[in-house]
Order: sequence, then C-alpha cells, then structure tokens
Amino acid sequence: MSLTHGWIPVAAQLITAALLVAATGWRSRRWRLVWVPVALAFGIAVTVAVNWYVADQGVADAPTPIALSIWIALAGFAAAVTLLGWRGVRWWRRGAALVAVVLCVVCAVLALNTGVNYLPTVTAAWQRLTGAPLPGQTDPATAAAMQRNGTPPMSSTIIAVTIPDDASGFKHRQELVYLPPTWYESTPPPRLPVVMMIGGEFGHPADWLQAGQAQHTIEDFAAAHGGNAPVLVFVDYSGEFSNDTECVNGIRGNAADHLTKDVAPYVISHFGTSADPASWGIVGWSSGGTCALTLATMHPELFGAFVDIDGQLGPNTGTTPQTIARLFGGDASAWASFDPLTVMSNHPRYPGMSAWFAVSADTATVYHAANDPGTAGTVDLSDTDRHSEDHVAIANQLCGVASAHGMECAVVPVSGNHDFSSAGAAFAAALPWLAGKLAAPGAPAIPLPGAPTG
Repeated sequence: MSLTHGWIPVAAQLITAALLVAATGWRSRRWRLVWVPVALAFGIAVTVAVNWYVADQGVADAPTPIALSIWIALAGFAAAVTLLGWRGVRWWRRGAALVAVVLCVVCAVLALNTGVNYLPTVTAAWQRLTGAPLPGQTDPATAAAMQRNGTPPMSSTIIAVTIPDDASGFKHRQELVYLPPTWYESTPPPRLPVVMMIGGEFGHPADWLQAGQAQHTIEDFAAAHGGNAPVLVFVDYSGEFSNDTECVNGIRGNAADHLTKDVAPYVISHFGTSADPASWGIVGWSSGGTCALTLATMHPELFGAFVDIDGQLGPNTGTTPQTIARLFGGDASAWASFDPLTVMSNHPRYPGMSAWFAVSADTATVYHAANDPGTAGTVDLSDTDRHSEDHVAIANQLCGVASAHGMECAVVPVSGNHDFSSAGAAFAAALPWLAGKLAAPGAPAIPLPGAPTG
C-alpha cells in the first residue's frame, strides 16, 4: 500500500479536515470574527517560521513543497483553535481539536514523505520502524560460509556490517554491503569494483535500497550480466538521522575519515574487492551528491568516477559563513580544504577520472571532454550563487570546472522532481556507464551521454 499516493494519504487528509471543521465549529460571533482569524494568522506564522528555519539551516536543496506548507499551517491553526477555544465547549469538541492537531502533523509528515518519496509504501515504513531485515539480507559469517563452501545463494545478498571506527572515531550506525552472485563463485572472491552509495540529508544507510530502489536496479543489472556487478556499499555519513555532516571532518564528526579510512579499507580486506582507485566509484543524491563530488575531488587516489545527483557546489548548511561556523567551528581554512571548487583549483589534474552530473530537470545533455579549453578559467561566485537551488546551473558550473582540471564529464537530465524516485532513475541510467568505467566483469565500456562517437 502506497504512502505517497492512493487512498491512505487521501483518507488521512479527509478525516483530518472533517475533525478540524468539527473542532473549529460555528460558535459565537466573536469566535468567528476574532479568534478564528487569530488562529489562522498563527498557523501562517508557524509556516513562515518553519520555512525560514529550513532555509537558514540549509536543510533542503529545493523549496518546501506547497502541500507540506499547507499542513504545517493547518497544524498551527489546529493548535491555536485548541488553546483559544478550550474553555466553554463540550468534551467531544475538545477531543476533536486534540486529535486534529495530531492528524495535521501526520498529514504534514505524509506530505513531506510524498515530496521526497522517502518511504514509498507501508511495508517500507514498517521495516524502518521495526528494523526488519531487507530482502536477501544476511550476516557476514553466513555469506563467508556460503562463499567458502561454494554454495552461492539463488540471488544477490545484502550484508549488514559493523565497521570499526578506529581511524576516524566517527560513531555510526550499521552499514550495508551488496554482493553480486559472482562474488560467491570462487575462493578467494574476484576482485570486483566497488561503488559507495550515499543518500540525502536526514537519512539512513538503507535509504538507497528502500526509497531509491537500488536493490532492484543492481539485481536487474547482475541478472543481465551473468551475475556480475559491482559491490555496493551503503554508508552512514551522519551517524544519526538528524546529524548533517556533509561528509566533512568537523565539529559534527569526522565523516570524511570514516568513509575513506574506515569503510574503504574494511571493504577491501573483508570482501576481497579491488583496491585500484580506477575500480572505485561514488554515487550520491542531494547532500550525498555533494559528498560524492567532495570525496572524489579530494581523493583521486581512492576514486576514479562519481555520479552526483542534484548536489550542491560544496558542503552547505546555510550561507558560507554559516556553513563555516556550523561544520568547522569557524575555521575558514578547514572549510576551504573541503570546498570542491577550492580543492580542484589547487589540484594539478585529474587524469582518468570521470563524472556524471544528474539533474532532476528538463534540460539538455551537456558533455565536456577532459581538458576542454572552452571551460578553463577562474570561477567567481557570490555566496548566493554557491547556495542556489538551480541544480542545472550548479551541475553545468561544476562540469565546466572539472573538465578544465582534466575530468571528462556530462550533465544528464532525469525526469521528475528532487526526490528519491528521480534519484533511483538517475542511478539506473548511470549504472551501465559506471560499471563499464570501473571495469566490472562483463560490463562493456560505454561513453558518457553526449560524448562524440565514431
């Protein structure tokens, strides 16, 4: 049963609207002319305050959905109606008012969920709430035993791993590793390429698998390539749901060190994957897309390709001064060391690295060859430009700069909005190219979209 369309959100909205009308009531003339407008004004003020907070904190890369703003306003209205109209009314109206407040919040959550397509079904929500295992999920010991005994599973597997934080000290949740069928076919396993999967802000390592449909995408790819596919690592760069680290080392934790110094060595040593940077890639959506850009430009010795889906120009928790304060405790030099534009300007070249910039917009595909002289030059961006919501402009800017520093890249549109549905579609579109670029067995090399052929 869908949580983003169909009867569940509609029923919730209709029931909430009916309760809200019942809670408000006709009452007295003073109630209608004075206190109801006051309650409406309070609801609007709550919405304005929430939208200001979201913008000030750099919480979202896209405007707040209209439906979410409406339900936030109605939640504020319901709360004001409850407080202002509590005295002198019957118990059932008080009860209706209290329940209406709760249901308005539920409708706001459903509107937010619809806006980002985070938990698409009741099953996905129940799995997240209860911590139920994903389809095909097993533990490392069971996977290793099957691999040693030569008894591969009927399909791909998801392995839940607890990766030590010895190098980073970053406290994180359990992470997930996808192993294709071919991993089980030999001892030791083949040196498969690896793709690090990074979700958006306010998330969980399983987001790509549940909301982004990455499990279906990679299983279909493996089935079409004789069981061959890259190993996917679904990482935790926040440590908890509300901790936005932007994949940097800072006052919110050493997330960058965790991904590069904890995760990468662990995967290589425990799953026998390739250690060649040409066989390692990153895919990220939204703030995860920014992470992909940041990590790849900082560590060409670790990664050979990345897919940035609707990312920003760099780590973003508000304006640049706010970002420097919130992520780095006011240390501008630390911010500069993680700013991709600054990093690229200080790095000589990126030979062999390629980038796919996906944007959820109706725009033209743009391709830049490595060392394209037409994209050379310095970049002068205002603080407003750095935190733009125009993902097309951001992607074209980044691809131009990357090309001038030796990367081949393309800006590729994907239909839809800034949500996990579009992110999943972008990953599915980029996977054949990425697998070929990383030299996955059986995956042919495919040019980037827009690249000249022949």
